[in-house]
Amino acid sequence: MLYIKKEPEEKARTFPDNNKTFVISRDTITPLENNKTFIIAAYYDGRESSQVRVLTIIHKEDVKELYCWFYCMNDPGYVSVKATIEIHSLWFGFSYGPADVVCPEPLNCSSQHISIHWSKIRNTNNVPVFEIKNRNPQPFSVNFTVCISTMFGNQDNILQFIQAIEMYRLLGAQKVVIYKNGCSKAMGRVLNYYVSEEFLEIVPWPIDTFLRTSADWHQNMNPKSQIGYYGQLSALNDCIYRNMYKSRYVTLNNMDEIILPRHNKTWGEMMETLEKTYPDTSVYLVKNYIYPKKITVPNFQTAFPKNVPGINNLQLIYYEPEIPNSFNNRKMIVNPREVIQVSVHCALRVHKKSVHVSDNIVRLHHGRTPMQPNLPKTSLIRDTTIWKYNSTLITNVNKVLRQLNYH
Repeated sequence: MLYIKKEPEEKARTFPDNNKTFVISRDTITPLENNKTFIIAAYYDGRESSQVRVLTIIHKEDVKELYCWFYCMNDPGYVSVKATIEIHSLWFGFSYGPADVVCPEPLNCSSQHISIHWSKIRNTNNVPVFEIKNRNPQPFSVNFTVCISTMFGNQDNILQFIQAIEMYRLLGAQKVVIYKNGCSKAMGRVLNYYVSEEFLEIVPWPIDTFLRTSADWHQNMNPKSQIGYYGQLSALNDCIYRNMYKSRYVTLNNMDEIILPRHNKTWGEMMETLEKTYPDTSVYLVKNYIYPKKITVPNFQTAFPKNVPGINNLQLIYYEPEIPNSFNNRKMIVNPREVIQVSVHCALRVHKKSVHVSDNIVRLHHGRTPMQPNLPKTSLIRDTTIWKYNSTLITNVNKVLRQLNYH
């Protein structure tokens, strides 16, 4: 008999096989034995047919054939099925990137668990087993989830991060998900605070344990690297599927970005406007506006304690004019149930439509290093939209800072 070990509070599962013991993987990145395929998670996806979509990171040239092993709760025990490997269309030159291993469900096999392997025949190696998630969708627990990926390095931009989190709350988010590779000790305290508030979910993301990572978007910028931005493409796709039936909407943006309505006060009000303006749409692409962090105003200079490291978003009210004929790094609000694959700035496969939202409705407030560093201040455009939240935002941020002993 085959025994699948689960966590102590769960009962072991039993399947007919050759007296082998297998353990369900609880890791967010699980390497297969050849280290050319890394499994993130398996999700049931019945939107187009009865199938399981296993999110993976693979080597494009070396991985050509994979098999899905379904562990049936009834006879005939386990069933192997040849997978379809759907490689995402944007890898930005890296040798490793996201791919969906799509497994059609075999007939007469009720399965809650699956393995992926290069062989269709059971061997004696210890093959990891994965729970099939999203099998039984529940009603939405939140309206808006913010997916931030990935946090790496010695990140210590405390003030801007807390401001962003508190802005998300004011705008209507009820949950934030961060794929964490690393951060400073001080930022770790901030993350722990929001986890204790049950507002933040941390997904461990040890991608650099397995691959040479890059903090750049294209492989040419770091030729020795194997995967870009610490695997953020895979993290974004996992966040979509992880929250597919938990959250009505998911926003995909970085911690220095705020999707900011121009006239509405909350995302809920804004979505009513967007759904009327853009019917039959599931991906809303929000135009990026860069507010250079070196151009600040004296307003709100003393609103927060001086010993808090980081950028004060309330002082960033001047944005760069758009460069003609340049690519705009839009970020997204999506209905996750209609999305199949996403990249950083667009949806790759989606049901319904993707639209570029009018910047009269919403814009992306992006406080960062300038893209046009030689522009004089007189060439920048003043925009104080963020100030309509200033009173409540200052109160809420200072409350958190007191909890963290910054006062």
